[in-house]
Amino acid sequence: MTIAIVDDDPIVCQSLETILTATGAAKVLWTANDGDEAVERYFAAPSSRPDVLLIDIQMPGRDGIDASREILRRDPAARILFLTTFADRAYITTAMALGAKGYLIKQDVAAVGPAIQSVMAGQVVLGEDVLGKLTGSGPDAAGAQSAAVQMQDSAADAASLDALLGDKEKDVAALVAEGLDNRDIAHRLYLSEGTVRNRISGMLDKLGLTNRTQLAILWINAHR
Repeated sequence: MTIAIVDDDPIVCQSLETILTATGAAKVLWTANDGDEAVERYFAAPSSRPDVLLIDIQMPGRDGIDASREILRRDPAARILFLTTFADRAYITTAMALGAKGYLIKQDVAAVGPAIQSVMAGQVVLGEDVLGKLTGSGPDAAGAQSAAVQMQDSAADAASLDALLGDKEKDVAALVAEGLDNRDIAHRLYLSEGTVRNRISGMLDKLGLTNRTQLAILWINAHR
């Protein structure tokens, strides 16, 4: 498994590279210190595209959001995992709306290795603090609401979510928003994991979303 690390602090890049290499979690292909360099390095050659890209939000010049947007535009299959100090609701919802595979706070460094493995397994990862921000309230709630409903290619906004989903789909969506995985949802609703997986896939298609975290964000904002 290969990764690249983008952070404006070289010490952070070096520390993460040391930790991830020493634990055998991943091989670091390259590091960059701003968004422009990240885009350049990512597309320098096919061999320079990592399995997972770890990227910060705020950096000099092009920030992590804009760089990720450009990378995903040119490579929709890119796996991007945000790692930042900013647990801001608007940042979180905007990042996930882009199609990122996760959002972690830098204090959760021990969670980075497992998060990378989860992303490689096809899961979307949110840190505990991040999920708490999405389910809470505050002065930035309106901005988060706006970002959440501006998901790319989404056919629905939060206000129409209930009208578009059936009762059984709503049951699953509510548990997705609580952060439960398919196995736990299946156990809670007395369903098979396959049924849960199919219902989530159906909801994503119906709503024009790309991952379950976007579904969770829409549900949270519709039922705050």
